[in-house]
Formats: sequence, C-alpha cells, structure tokens
Amino acid sequence: MGTTQLERVPEPKYWHLKTVLSKALDSEFAVGEILPNERELAARFGVARATLRQALEQLELEGRLQRRRGVGTTVAPPRMGVAVGDSRHAWPGAVADPWQTLGSTVGSVPAPVARLLDVPADAEVHTVRRALTTDGQPVAAELLYVPAGSVPGLNLNEAPLAPAGGGTAWPAGSAARARAILRELHQRELEGQERTVELGSARADDAKALDRLPGAPVLVVTTRYLAAGRTAAVGVATYRADTCRLTFGDSGPDLLAG
Repeated sequence: MGTTQLERVPEPKYWHLKTVLSKALDSEFAVGEILPNERELAARFGVARATLRQALEQLELEGRLQRRRGVGTTVAPPRMGVAVGDSRHAWPGAVADPWQTLGSTVGSVPAPVARLLDVPADAEVHTVRRALTTDGQPVAAELLYVPAGSVPGLNLNEAPLAPAGGGTAWPAGSAARARAILRELHQRELEGQERTVELGSARADDAKALDRLPGAPVLVVTTRYLAAGRTAAVGVATYRADTCRLTFGDSGPDLLAG
C-alpha cells in the first residue's frame, strides 16, 4: 500500500482516498485481515486522520470493511443474501421464520412507535426481542411491539412477566412469554404489511447485539402489521448496513442481508 498525491484531486480527499484504499484491499489484503491502525494509514497517505476516518466509514458502509470491538478494522467477507419479509402475509414467528425469539418485556414504547400503534405514549405494550444470524454471525436485531389489545387471550400466568427497564438483559422465562405473545398474535387474521427502510447509526444496545461499534451504519426496517383495519403490531429491525442490499421485483422492494 503506497503513498499517493491527493492535493490536486478535484473530488473530496476522502472519496479519492476511499478509491485508493479499495484497490489496495483487492490486491494486498485477504478477507479477515486486520488493517494497520489509523495513525499508520494517515501517515502513509499523507492525510489527516479525520479524512481517513471518512474514507474508512464509506468503505464500511459499502461492505468492504468491518469494525469490531477489541479487533479493529478488518477486510469484510463477500456478502450472502438472506431474504427479509418475502412473505407479506405471515406474522413474525410463523413456520420457517429464521428469527430467534430471545425474550420480552412490558412497558411504554418510543413515541414514534406509539403513534404507529395509535396508543398513548405511556400505554403498556409487550416488546418481543428477536435476533437473526447467518453462518453464526449476527445480522439483525428486532424489537416487535405488540399492544395488549392485539393479544387479548394471552395467558399472563404462562411465564413470569419481565419488567421493562433501560438495560438489554432479557430474564430467563421471558422467552416463553415472548413465544406465547407470538402464538396469540397468530390467532388474528393478518391483512397485510407496510414496510419502510431508513439508513441510521447503531445505538449502544443494537451495536452490542450485532457485534459492531456504536454509531456503525445500519438499516432500520420498520414494519406495520395490519389486522382488523388497524395496526396490530410494529416491528423495528436493525440490520448491519455493511451486509445488506436492496433488490426490487414485481411485488416491490425486498431487503437482502448477509
């Protein structure tokens, strides 16, 4: 990886540096190999560390690099596609659903979710945590919000009720409660789904679940599940942006990750 002259390039320095680094990744580094630290790279290319970070962040967003706690920046493996939301008429947790159900809590929800559910901001809502992995690596983390009115037959004695809190722990027994919530939700007739996709940054809890650093680029997929003419549940899934791509078919956009 040699030096290059960046001073008179008309495009932004970080963008040109990104191109130079991308070529070096193809010719000099193997998948999983750790890159030199920022100080070494900045000195080698004669750029400020802020410029280098911009280039590295862009390469991470494009899926060329991965940043991991305690490891550093490594060359990313090739992407593998995993279909997301290919069944538009199935509740979460249906047969062949690849997501793992981790646990549940009950309590208030973020204001945007409360508006989608059309419930008061302080209403108690069931929150089911789920995770998606591919080849043993975390790909996505989801919070599924289900108001009590959507699961009227839920047996409150089926599993201990886990109190809502600010942490990320999901007590033993809450996984059974989460599965019970999904089973009860399946009793309703699903009329359809509405999905939106936004680019965002990983919050601390999502970054931990995805084995990424806080602030890492993510795709946030929000799904409204419709039943009886209203929103019966809302899923907010956070996908690693470095492993995701969008494809468009006759039935609309499908998200692939891997």
